[in-house]
Amino acid sequence: MSKDAILNKLKEAIEQLDKGMAEEAAKEAKAAGLEVMDAIQNGLGQGMNTISDLFDEGEMFVPQILLAAEAFESAVAVLTADMLEEERNKTKLGKVIVHTVQGDIHDVGKNIVKTMLAASGFEVIDLGRDVPVDEVVQKAIELDVDIISGSALMTTTMPSQRDIVKALVEEGARDKIKCMFGGAPVSQEWVDQIGADAYGENAAEAISKAKELMS
Repeated sequence: MSKDAILNKLKEAIEQLDKGMAEEAAKEAKAAGLEVMDAIQNGLGQGMNTISDLFDEGEMFVPQILLAAEAFESAVAVLTADMLEEERNKTKLGKVIVHTVQGDIHDVGKNIVKTMLAASGFEVIDLGRDVPVDEVVQKAIELDVDIISGSALMTTTMPSQRDIVKALVEEGARDKIKCMFGGAPVSQEWVDQIGADAYGENAAEAISKAKELMS
């Protein structure tokens, strides 16, 4: 089987939510000597892009995303099975903290973004909802993350996003950690105003922006 055919099979396995097919294609990729990152980004990742687009168009829902994520993770496990932990970490696109900001208990959107990030090859640390600003910043520094992603679903909780940026500056960590924010009342204008790095209007855009930040 050619490299293109294997990459296409990896992509189709995710689009079809087929865990068995994903694992089989991953084994074929290993047997053919494909680079692990090539298989993840240009095979499995392309399938997740399709799922993400369908979700935003209202043609796919959370249960299907979870099945796609399961297929993705199973295939990645096959591809990275022989690697040492250090090598395995190199196949991750980056490390991201996700949370709902202080004072906000909504977490459906945050959970979708978390699932999509993990299924797109990021290492994700979920701090949950209503997380104090100091805790977010300290965890980000302690765990050496690349991106803080925080959602605010009420106008009254949006200032916590600004406070995260300010706290990172005060801790001298702002140049190391990117900030990506979203939520119903949040806008590009707000993100620019508070000096953050990216705005994700929806889950698909959040994944796309996270990839841009890591490049």
